[in-house]
Amino acid sequence: MVFDYEYSAGSSSGFFSDLLWAEPSAGISRLPINSFHSSSFILQQKTMKKIFLTLVAAAALQTASAQTSAVTSAILNQRNGLLDKARADIDGAVLNAKTSAKAKTWYTRGEIYEQMISNPIFGKALKPGEGTKAAFESYSKAVELDGKDGEFGKLAAQKLDNLYGLALNAGVESYNGKNYDEALNSYRMAQQIRPQDTTAYLYAAYAAEAKQDFTSAKDTYSKLLGMNYKSPALYGRLLQIARQEKNDADAMKVVQQALVAYPNNKSFMIEEANMYLSSGRTVEAIGKLEKAIAVDPSNSNLYTVLGSIYQAKQPDKALVAFKKAIEVDPNNFDAQYNIGVITYNKGADLFKKTNNMSDAAYKKANGDKMKAEGRVYIQSALPYLEKAVNIQQNDKGALFALQAAYTALGRNADAERINAKMNAPK
Repeated sequence: MVFDYEYSAGSSSGFFSDLLWAEPSAGISRLPINSFHSSSFILQQKTMKKIFLTLVAAAALQTASAQTSAVTSAILNQRNGLLDKARADIDGAVLNAKTSAKAKTWYTRGEIYEQMISNPIFGKALKPGEGTKAAFESYSKAVELDGKDGEFGKLAAQKLDNLYGLALNAGVESYNGKNYDEALNSYRMAQQIRPQDTTAYLYAAYAAEAKQDFTSAKDTYSKLLGMNYKSPALYGRLLQIARQEKNDADAMKVVQQALVAYPNNKSFMIEEANMYLSSGRTVEAIGKLEKAIAVDPSNSNLYTVLGSIYQAKQPDKALVAFKKAIEVDPNNFDAQYNIGVITYNKGADLFKKTNNMSDAAYKKANGDKMKAEGRVYIQSALPYLEKAVNIQQNDKGALFALQAAYTALGRNADAERINAKMNAPK
C-alpha cells in the first residue's frame, strides 16, 4: 500500500517532521514537496564549497604572483637605477617562502647590494660593511641553492670572487674609522671568499691587535704561519704581543722560531742575546753576540753590547770591543764614553792607592811612578771623554767624567768651564 502525503508549509520543526498523512490513493504516490527543497539545498552547499576552494586557490596564486612580481619589479628598478626601490622589493621577496627558495632571487639581491656599495648616492643608505655582507650572504645562498654549475650559481660564484676586493676595502674603511669589530667581520668575509689569500688574514690580525684582542691576533698570525706565510715583521708582531702580555717564555719561543726561519737576521739575534742577558745567562749571551757580529761585522752596536757584558769583570776585553765599535762608527757615544771611563778609572785607582799609603809604603812601592802612570791613563782617557761630550753635549755623566779628568790633570780652567756648563740654567 502506498500512502499519499504533503508538506505543511507553516511547519517550523524541520523538513519531514510535520508530514501530514492523507488517505491512500490507489496506484498513486507523491513525494513531499519539501523533498525537492532539500535536494536543492544540498546542491547549493556543494556549489558554495567549490567557489570557496576556487577563491583560496586564486588567493594563493595571487600571493605567489605578487612575490614573483616583486623579484621582477626589483630587477626592473635595478635596471632603471632605482636601487632604493629595488632593495625594498628584493628584501621583501627573500622573506617569502617560495621566492626565497629560488637562486635567482638571491642572485638578484646580491647584485642590487653590490651596486649600492659603489653608488655615491644609494651607498649612503648602508651602514659600514652592510652592503658587502648582504651581497656576500646573497651570492653564497644562490650557490647553495643552485650549485656552482647552475645558471645563477655559476654567476654567483664569479660575483663572490669579485666581492673579495669590496670586502677588503670595507675592512680597511672600518679599521681607519677605528671600528675594529666591523673591520674584523669584513676581513673574515674576505677570508671565506678567498681562503688561501693571506692579505685578509694579515689585516685581521692587525685589527685584532688594535682592539687588544691578543688571543685572536696570535691565532690569526699562527694561521698565516700554517699557510706558509712568513716575514720578519710577522715574528716581530708576535714578539711585541708576548712583551705586552709580559710572557718571557713566549717571547723567547717566538725569537727562536724567527731564527729558524731567518738564521742570519741580526735583529732577532740581538733580541735573543738580550733575553739571555736579562735572565743572567751571560755565557750564552756572549756566544749569541759573537755569532751576530760574524753575520754583521759592521754593526757598531753589537761590539758595544759585547763590551758592556765584559765591562764589569773583564775590562780589558771590554776595551777591545769598545775600540772595535768606534773603529766602525767614531760617533758611537756609548763606546767613546765607556773607553774614557774605563781608562780614567785605571788612573784614578792608582792615585787612590798612593793616597792611602803610608810614607814607608809609598817609598817602597815607588808612589811617584804610580802617580805618573795614573796621569798617563787619565791623559789617555781625555780624548775619548771629550769626543763623547762633543757627540752628546748635555749628557751629565760625560760632562762629570770630563770635569774629573781635567781636575786630576790640574787643568782647573777647563774643569771650571765644564762645571759652569753643567750648572747653566736650561
